[in-house]
Amino acid sequence: MRVLMISGDKKVLDPNSNVSRRLELQRAQVDMLDVFVWPQVHSHRDIFLAAKKNKYDVVTSQDPFWRGLLAWRVARRSGTRLNLQVHTDLSAQPFLRRCLAYFLLRRADSVRVVSEKIKDFLVPFHLRATISVLPIYVDLTPFFGLPHHQNPRFEKTLLWIGRFEPEKDPTFALSILKNVRNSGIDAGLVLLGAGSLEKVLRERAKSLMPYIEFPGWRNPAQYLEMADVCVSTSKHESYGASILESLAAGVPVVSPDVGIAREAGAIIASKDKLGEAVIETLNLGKRGELKLKMLGKEEWARQWKNTLI
Repeated sequence: MRVLMISGDKKVLDPNSNVSRRLELQRAQVDMLDVFVWPQVHSHRDIFLAAKKNKYDVVTSQDPFWRGLLAWRVARRSGTRLNLQVHTDLSAQPFLRRCLAYFLLRRADSVRVVSEKIKDFLVPFHLRATISVLPIYVDLTPFFGLPHHQNPRFEKTLLWIGRFEPEKDPTFALSILKNVRNSGIDAGLVLLGAGSLEKVLRERAKSLMPYIEFPGWRNPAQYLEMADVCVSTSKHESYGASILESLAAGVPVVSPDVGIAREAGAIIASKDKLGEAVIETLNLGKRGELKLKMLGKEEWARQWKNTLI
């Protein structure tokens, strides 16, 4: 099988990234796998020329939006099967993006989604394509069996992991910490990440100092060892690898019903009830449990190949 993949993730070009390592698993399953990063690296012309030259069997796009539209055009022009991937909650997308996704998904020959939640959302649209569910492969080996020890600065530690961007809503984690401390729990918050909201976040965090830490981007394992609960405040989530890592480490996750959270085993609460759910989790001393069955890397790669058909 000869496959053309249209991606938006420049990490595929970094041989040391998890994305690149996952790509090598995929490449081993097919005769050819060419990856074009559009629009950051490659042009329309690059992709069309490659399709004409290499006569692919499948064109796959990592989203059903503008990259999906390009993949559809390439597939139509070259007479190739079209595979579309859905990694995000379509109901949370702007109206025009949803319309584009529905237009393209109805024309796909196969569709891969990363959660049962997304599949359930798509079923009522009666797509002609087979919908396969295959979660993103995440190597959780480093997180199983992590020891738990108390943060030397706080009795209880809340951990937030992600990009400091509006869709992740990191500032909401500050209000959760405030509620937890007002309940009488000696708790601190570790904000593990970086992003465009960092300046705003640090300014708003001043009133809660010294109960907040900003380590930047670090290996989450050392912070999961000290975490008593991991908090997600995302408005929507494409998947949620940090949720899987936290649960694999035995850290309970309190989250809105976004991405893979419910299927993975997180404690689900509405946004306005997150603080209460965190307090209850801390008081009960709950530990996290990963409920999602994770495939080994070779089996995951074999199943990925099947989702293209």
